Amino acid sequence: MPKADQARFADVFDGIEKFGLSCPRVQFRQLRGKLWEVKFNSPSGGYRIAYVVVESETMVWLHAFKKKTQKTPASDLEIAEKRMKEVLGL
Repeated sequence: MPKADQARFADVFDGIEKFGLSCPRVQFRQLRGKLWEVKFNSPSGGYRIAYVVVESETMVWLHAFKKKTQKTPASDLEIAEKRMKEVLGL
């Protein structure tokens, strides 16, 4: 991953920690059930991070990927769902 993208990831994590769901330049979207994603852009393109919320305020990052199409790829969604089930004990 390019250094500029790594820096953007760090900015996103810092912003979410500081501002929560009001973080600027970041979008949050529900994928399925308890599975959500953070959407943001970096110098080389768009990224998505799938996550689940546990204990009302803790975000558990499940899977990050670079966005190449409009629709979330099924393989990335499957990875995130599998990890979510592990985290939630389902």
